[in-house]
Amino acid sequence: MQLEILTPEHKVFSGNVYGIQLPGIEGSFEILENHAPMIASLGKGKMKILKDKNNTELYEISSGFVEVLNNHASVLIEGATAMD
Repeated sequence: MQLEILTPEHKVFSGNVYGIQLPGIEGSFEILENHAPMIASLGKGKMKILKDKNNTELYEISSGFVEVLNNHASVLIEGATAMD
């Protein structure tokens, strides 16, 4: 699945991934390859990029949106802080 994560200031991530876990406004959810088309609002919380089944990147985000269409996910967020 192709993933792009953008803030108003810069591109946080762009590349092929296994999936992504996001903090929705009504609870966390996960998007994996071949997910149905959707648009969802994001709230404050942890965003985890699943690069493959063994490697991840973790960020703290405040709010934003995600759009999934044709095996491509676009995440538009206010800001992202990398976590260890």
